[in-house]
Amino acid sequence: MSKKSHENHFFDTQVLGHPSGLFVLFFTEMWERFSFYGMRALLVLFLVSSLGIGGWDWPRENALALYGTYLALLYLTPIIGGQLADRYLGYRKAIIIGALIMTLGHASMAIESNKFFLYLGLFLLVIGTGFFKPNMTSFISILYKDHPEKKDGAYTIFYMGVNAGAFLGIMLCGYMGEIVGWSWGFGLAGIFMLLGLLQFTLAHGIFGEVGLAPKKQLEENETTTNTTKLESTSGQAEEKPNPFTMLDKIIMVLVGLGGLIWVINDPLSKIAKINLLKFGDTDFSGATITVALLLFVFLLVSRVMRFSRIVRDRMLAVMVIASLIIFFWASFEQAGGSMSIFAKDYTNRILSGNYAMAFGIIDIIITVVPVAIISYVLFLLFKKTYKDYLASNLVLVFSFLIIWGLIVWKIYANFNTFSYEISYPAFEVTQIDSKGAETKTLVAVNALNVPDEDAVIIEQTAVVRSLDDYKSGHAVHIVDLDKNGNNFKMIEEAKAPEIKESIQARVTHKIENELEIPATWFLILNSLFIITLAPLFSKWWESKFNPSLAGKYAIGLFFLGIGFAFLAFGAKDIPQGAKTASVSLIWLVFAYFFHTMGELCVQPVGLSYVSKLVPARMTAFMFGVWYLALAIGNKTSGVLGQQIDNITEQYNISTFFLIFTFVPFIIGIIALLLNGTLKRLMHGIK
Repeated sequence: MSKKSHENHFFDTQVLGHPSGLFVLFFTEMWERFSFYGMRALLVLFLVSSLGIGGWDWPRENALALYGTYLALLYLTPIIGGQLADRYLGYRKAIIIGALIMTLGHASMAIESNKFFLYLGLFLLVIGTGFFKPNMTSFISILYKDHPEKKDGAYTIFYMGVNAGAFLGIMLCGYMGEIVGWSWGFGLAGIFMLLGLLQFTLAHGIFGEVGLAPKKQLEENETTTNTTKLESTSGQAEEKPNPFTMLDKIIMVLVGLGGLIWVINDPLSKIAKINLLKFGDTDFSGATITVALLLFVFLLVSRVMRFSRIVRDRMLAVMVIASLIIFFWASFEQAGGSMSIFAKDYTNRILSGNYAMAFGIIDIIITVVPVAIISYVLFLLFKKTYKDYLASNLVLVFSFLIIWGLIVWKIYANFNTFSYEISYPAFEVTQIDSKGAETKTLVAVNALNVPDEDAVIIEQTAVVRSLDDYKSGHAVHIVDLDKNGNNFKMIEEAKAPEIKESIQARVTHKIENELEIPATWFLILNSLFIITLAPLFSKWWESKFNPSLAGKYAIGLFFLGIGFAFLAFGAKDIPQGAKTASVSLIWLVFAYFFHTMGELCVQPVGLSYVSKLVPARMTAFMFGVWYLALAIGNKTSGVLGQQIDNITEQYNISTFFLIFTFVPFIIGIIALLLNGTLKRLMHGIK
């Protein structure tokens, strides 16, 4: 089939004005994002949760160290995966390999009681993402290369698939993990990754020869190169080749090894007490990352200085915006770390009476409406492609039947989960704090806390929730999640003998019309706000009030800081050193609202400018630099998040969030000051 005839065939069957094949990619990406964000919503909460409910009871510092390293590695492996697809595998094969490896990773994580399998799962997810992530967007670019007028619309639809997957993954995996059990949440992520792999594999013939192993494409590119003159993004002749020297390659190896060892060593030294960078009594962790960063800066500068002035200036502009993006993601990615901890331990997630009813109705609307819209898209795709790709369509239909089944069950569970006041035995113990002061606290009676013979047993009350319907006086078993008598969860009677932390209690009475919001629920706000606000921001960028590049970054950073200012204000009355509190959930809602507006100012802009400013021969290298900046930002988010306990103990949690308020504002002001410089460096690129 000729190239021309293939393109005509590809654009023949259309859904919503775009080729049906785009929606095959839409649903593949949606299920991958479902699995990624579903797992991301659970990871830190699972690690810090009580052993009594299947968590690992890790210190927050350790959990956030692992979280930051995982996110950083997710942005490093795509640099390699993209190169392998370009040179050897082709986009299709790379996507299938990546999806298969990620499916195995999620399956491994479902065995969450075994640490080996959880670490193996994270490793497989990092490797699989390296194959999958860079090649989906590249696939769309190739498919639409002769239809640039449709490309913006295609990426908009694709981006909606990304956020639809994130929304569903957080909502359903988060709910299953928190309410039913961690394995259910992690396992659900794996099931939909597998379904995404199947539907793409069964329908990949819709793309013709596009995205296959690159042999034919290389031959085609050679013909094109011989007949047309290569041009840069500015319309001028392409820069002469500037090959990497031996010194460049040595520096890249040293930087890669140094950075990778440091990223892995951070959680390894905290969790396993194995410090790869400690020799004798000296810890070289700080020195290692400092030297790696200095060598990397030297490599960038030395490479850039070898180009002509205009190209050099434009690449310097990319380096400036990449450095700004580090600070943005270092703060923004607190969402899956410290902000999830804030939602779990410091936010009042219990609603009663009319508030509970109102939330239940709102939750149904924001759950059902998006899924109904996506189901309609599936219906349109089915009508166009079922004759040629019936098996793939049936996989999608089966996937959505599961989704609708889970939604119906979730709605039922929300309205049929009851709150109970329970009473349990406790006794008073005397402790000496770090300052030598004597304090008296109440400790629940269980197998780990056995009272002395002369201890006075005091009946305490608490409120717990359960899907089971109990009568007054019914004997139950509960677990003190935070070991402070403020947060309990009911456990199955059969599991109680295995859990030494379990407390035997008694139901006092049922509390009517009360509802508890899962901590993971707040993470869906980001996707919900993106879907709602993206059209408004698109109109803004097309208007005469469209800000400059520096202006967009500054506005995004200011929005980010405002979001954290709401959290800092909401947490201002939480005492120094407090590990739990019960502040209004409205502060988290405001925070996610402003953070999403910040993301819409920053995220869609960066990659676009990299492609515009960088000469073709340096595109792969500079995209690698960009992903490295994202990796640094995400790892920094974990490093900063680890300080939540130290800052809370020395000051308070409000101070912790104030840091993330001031830093984005300062960097935003710097971005505005660099506006004129960036315009000069870009030499007319807009």
